[in-house]
Amino acid sequence: MKREGRKSRNSRAINWDTVRDIARGLPGSEEGTSYGTPAFKVAGKLFVRLHQGGDSIVVRIEEADRHMRMRADPEAFYITDHYLAYPWMLVRLSAVRRDDLADLLLESWRLRAPSRLLAEYNDK
Repeated sequence: MKREGRKSRNSRAINWDTVRDIARGLPGSEEGTSYGTPAFKVAGKLFVRLHQGGDSIVVRIEEADRHMRMRADPEAFYITDHYLAYPWMLVRLSAVRRDDLADLLLESWRLRAPSRLLAEYNDK
């Protein structure tokens, strides 16, 4: 059964271009690759990458936030056994809302950005 409610919450399809648009707006964000997939880093530290399957992204996240998000929306937020012991979470692009994606990318960037970039962002 198709979930119509999810589609209507996304005014347009979420894909890597959406991630790119959001990530490029963060100070010091650098586009590159990680594990052979498109990625963004800040000060050389990975904060988001396209998962090798192509339909999800991998974001840096605090453990408590990861648990909360996965309970709240398991269709959009999940992990595999590989990520159990690491502060990363997978996000299905077909299921995530754009505002949630923007919040996640900002928080992931904050976890990796150096103090001077955090100050620059907070001064905006």
